[in-house]
Amino acid sequence: GMEKGAENRTWIQGLYLMERVCGICSHVHALAFALGVEKLAGVQAPPRAQAIRELVSELERIHSHLLWLGVAAHEGGFDTLFMFSWRDRETVMDLLETISGNRVNYSANVLGGVKIDISDKQADAIRKGMDFLEERTQHYLKVVTEDETFLGRTRNIGVMSFEQADFLGAIGPTGRASGVKRDVRVDSPYTAYNDFPVKLITHTHGDLEARFIVRIQELYESYRLVRELVDKMPTGDLSVKVPRRIPEGEVISRVEAPRGELLYFIKSNGSDTPERIKVRTPSLCNWSSVLVTAVGHNLADMPMILAGIDPCFSCNDRIVTVNRKTDSTQMDWEDLRQFGIEYYKWM
Repeated sequence: GMEKGAENRTWIQGLYLMERVCGICSHVHALAFALGVEKLAGVQAPPRAQAIRELVSELERIHSHLLWLGVAAHEGGFDTLFMFSWRDRETVMDLLETISGNRVNYSANVLGGVKIDISDKQADAIRKGMDFLEERTQHYLKVVTEDETFLGRTRNIGVMSFEQADFLGAIGPTGRASGVKRDVRVDSPYTAYNDFPVKLITHTHGDLEARFIVRIQELYESYRLVRELVDKMPTGDLSVKVPRRIPEGEVISRVEAPRGELLYFIKSNGSDTPERIKVRTPSLCNWSSVLVTAVGHNLADMPMILAGIDPCFSCNDRIVTVNRKTDSTQMDWEDLRQFGIEYYKWM
């Protein structure tokens, strides 16, 4: 898998590999990896690079939350909201493409800093984009808090109390919608979050409505942060040099992905390749909450309850290889095709 693949590649190659763990939050995966490697190497990215890292993180959070809003609405049958939110999401996708060249896998990070800069023209485009999205978000907040049909599918549905969320270790907007005050950007600031702090958004109802409200209000906070970052962007270099061979040691790197805390364990043996990489994604922590929130509800509520944690299935893929002798046989493509023909012939 990805973790094993990183152990067979150089530190620089590993950066771009880990960026592909998740297409929705690729930047924070690369960022978590880069921060861990930089800590092992004893280097720190320049202030301008740190600010750009935070800027891209918040733009990515905006695109992720708007994507989730559409998916969650679609699961409840509200396809107009789905199409509107995804249409408006194109605004932030265009901004990310403008500053990085890519809509997905922005490759903004390098070990020791970033390789992209923000020009005055790009900064103006970002400001206009935030103004447009903030106006549109007012409509979304009104829909999820006032529309009676929508509230019939979200209010008092999938309730998770603070005690349950705290016990189960729910993180990110899922936990904060139940009153859990946890956010790596606040608890353990990284990049430029010390200089550009974030306001923690929480709710106490713990139902699906609260999860919608928390994520939409987090959009407002991201708009504010993005504006402040482009207005007060530090000057200076974009990167510092990082040695090809990383000193021996191990480190845990934490960042706040759109879905919650993303954790990387990185171990170096002093060579130019990692000895061990372990990734703990946010969705892995939130799965157990579905079992609690689904109890007592109709089967028709399950799609929205599941979507309420904003699950990333690819981030949770884990494989266990059992090495034992069996009577199994290996098939090539033609064998498999013929087997399929015979299997379905009499069905």
